[in-house]
Amino acid sequence: AHLVESGGDLVQPGDSLRLSCVASGGLNYEYYAIAWFRQAPGKEREGVVCISAVDGPVWYADSVKGRFTISRENSKNTVYLQMNSLKPEDTAVYYCAAEERYWTCTGRDNEYDYWGQGTQVTVSS
Repeated sequence: AHLVESGGDLVQPGDSLRLSCVASGGLNYEYYAIAWFRQAPGKEREGVVCISAVDGPVWYADSVKGRFTISRENSKNTVYLQMNSLKPEDTAVYYCAAEERYWTCTGRDNEYDYWGQGTQVTVSS
């Protein structure tokens, strides 16, 4: 199974971006909770947001609440991360991850089985 992120770019503060995470290789999103993590230079990887397989319960890190929105389109095996009002501190490599978990999701990275290669988001004026 493979996860592939896309959509990262260099943007200015206040701009928006939408990241996508597409699964292939037999991984059926329908049964997987999906999360986005990020890692900035010199910092540990941190959870940003997750969404359960049932497209219900979600979790957002405090730093992105009200600015980021996660959504999923299981028919396309795709999860999106809409990022608005971007700040320089949002600069990082963003990774999506999948865990076979149906009713809930978690922002703990050690719970996830499948990872993408990451996409760079840079917010700078």
